[in-house]
Amino acid sequence: MPVAANTTNIRCAEVLSRVPAYALPAPLAALWQQQVQAGAPLRDRLEVLADTLSILGRLNVDAEVLAATLLDALVDVQTAVAQAGIVLPERLQVLLEGQRAASRVWALHRDHGGGRNPEGMRRLLLALVRDLRVVLIVLARQLARMRDAGRLPLAEQQALAKMTRDIHAPLANRLGIWQLKWELEDLAFRILQPDDYQRIARSLDDNRSGRERYIEAVIAQLRQALAGHGIHADVAGRPKHIYSIWRKMQRKGLPIEELYDLRAVRVLVEDIPACYAVLGLVHALWVPIPSEFDDYIARPKPNGYRSLHTAVIGPQGKTLEVQIRTREMHAQSELGVAAHWRYKEGGQGGGAAMDRRIAWMRKLLEQAAEAAGEGESSPLQGLDSELTEDRVYALTPKGEVVDLPQGATVLDFAYAIHTMVGHRCRGAKVDGRIVPLTHVLKTGERVEILTGKTAEPRRDWLLPSAGFLASSRSREKVRAWFNKLDRAHNLQEGRALLERDLRRLGLLHADLTPVLPKFNVQTVDDLLVAVALGDVTPAQVGRALQDLERPPAPPAEPAVAAPPPRPAAPPATGAGVVTVQGVDNLLVQLARCCQPLPGEPIVGYLTRTRGVSVHRPDCPAFLRLAGREPARVLPVEWGRAHVAQDVALLIEAVDRKWLLKDITTLLAQLGVHLIALNTEPVRQGSGRVRIRGQVRVADFEQFGLLLARLESLPGVESARRA
Repeated sequence: MPVAANTTNIRCAEVLSRVPAYALPAPLAALWQQQVQAGAPLRDRLEVLADTLSILGRLNVDAEVLAATLLDALVDVQTAVAQAGIVLPERLQVLLEGQRAASRVWALHRDHGGGRNPEGMRRLLLALVRDLRVVLIVLARQLARMRDAGRLPLAEQQALAKMTRDIHAPLANRLGIWQLKWELEDLAFRILQPDDYQRIARSLDDNRSGRERYIEAVIAQLRQALAGHGIHADVAGRPKHIYSIWRKMQRKGLPIEELYDLRAVRVLVEDIPACYAVLGLVHALWVPIPSEFDDYIARPKPNGYRSLHTAVIGPQGKTLEVQIRTREMHAQSELGVAAHWRYKEGGQGGGAAMDRRIAWMRKLLEQAAEAAGEGESSPLQGLDSELTEDRVYALTPKGEVVDLPQGATVLDFAYAIHTMVGHRCRGAKVDGRIVPLTHVLKTGERVEILTGKTAEPRRDWLLPSAGFLASSRSREKVRAWFNKLDRAHNLQEGRALLERDLRRLGLLHADLTPVLPKFNVQTVDDLLVAVALGDVTPAQVGRALQDLERPPAPPAEPAVAAPPPRPAAPPATGAGVVTVQGVDNLLVQLARCCQPLPGEPIVGYLTRTRGVSVHRPDCPAFLRLAGREPARVLPVEWGRAHVAQDVALLIEAVDRKWLLKDITTLLAQLGVHLIALNTEPVRQGSGRVRIRGQVRVADFEQFGLLLARLESLPGVESARRA
């Protein structure tokens, strides 16, 4: 057997031994070994893979994570598994899918020179992965690659180090994995700025291991002193790593000789009096440096951070920083609003759900460490991210990440890029496919905005029912545009918008004066301007007018003794849907002539043979009947039980390609059931069509939303009830 092949076999066996057999079914283990020995392409050398698994072991991950890391080392593991006819467990599939998503983020970072928004890249990664254990795999693999980077050409080393500095080290910081954080930062710093790294390393009076031994001795001495005074406390410490020293020198403009926190210990106690007791003990034990004391308990930082910081001349005459805080303060600084990553990385808030995911992950990591120390199973076993992210991270054509609220549309994306891009937006492509402006974005989608030469935002962009904008910032930009127009123009536009909705409701000639107080305006003109600017929607005005037409509720009667219960009568047709006031046990049916919908004004007419027929008040058939026999008119109202109703629809539009497809897609998006659809030309050669349809809707509100969205489609001139 050739020496190289024998070496590969030995290394394969060594790597496989790091993954428990129960986590990796025998067929998968055999397939992996066979592929590697056959020379299948690997993401990293076997030595790097073994180091990755070793790092994950120190993080106390579960065996499932180790198995997923091993399988993902094969570049084309999915194809190999499919060809072998092996079914991957679902949880392994999720972990492999997360690693592929991370690879796409790395490709974006590499292809666009690192991008101008590394924070967006970090958030994009956290949003794309369904299982946050993938982040641990990503960090461990990157650290192993950085340790092995000396084998790469200089250009590849620098690209790897830049990605580590921009994305991986800050992620490790957020998750509180300090050991990975400092090593990732130092390795990247050594490659990207070798002269600065060597200068600081030579300035330190000891190497890393020597500084760690010094901290251990300080911790032992401080614990002994605390125990001697009956103070129960947790003491931990760390030497400051080289990259952190360099950053502080740059931030404060100080030489290394004037930094007093190259070595630091932290003391956690139960309450605030104990904090000051420990402070006195530390100052009695070592000589304090007067200018280096900060009381962030009495004067917390603006972000809420609280702690006592003091610097002393410790053993061997070396400076030492001591931080003293309660466990509650520590939890707040590590997981709450005062977390280090918020002010040290300059990160912007990206949503409560993202913060919850990070905090949850860090707590589980702490529990994993405790469980490993006690010989228990890891709580990371079976960890899935079930928290819904409240942000969306979309990409520009150049790969920049744009942070948007959940539910944001491509028009929101345009306004997030620049106000004038939004004003000039005429269309958009998502992943190369043309979409309507109401298209709701998903994380990871690449968006290209199509713009016109002039800024022409539309009034209906301000209508929530139209679905163009989900962001209040975007709506404010549109509103500001129309605020700049003259009052006469706003009056004209507001009147057109309101008349269009009132015509659909049969309220075109209604008096608007009674509803003015509801919208805090003095005149009808003020109301029309408010509609034009989007401060009031036409639907709100329509609902206010409908409320005026409803009969007032009868006055409450004095309480009397309840009569004995009567046996329940069998429900009449329509019982629970429509209630006839003052009359029981009547057959009720909805009139086919006007097809009233739940939520809009209705009136009843007592027929001779078919019970009560329910109409809209403006129905021509009802008006004729009521004119002949007004005594048969009955007050009715909608009951609590709403049943979906059929309604006729009439659309007039310019004939174009994909018109019917856009209409049916919109119906499906709104959950409206299509019963029938028929198209006919308005006039031969006119290029316009009339579309008649029958749809089933839940209530009048859903039907009004459907009409508004239909009229926002390109080419649609009007949409109304037939």
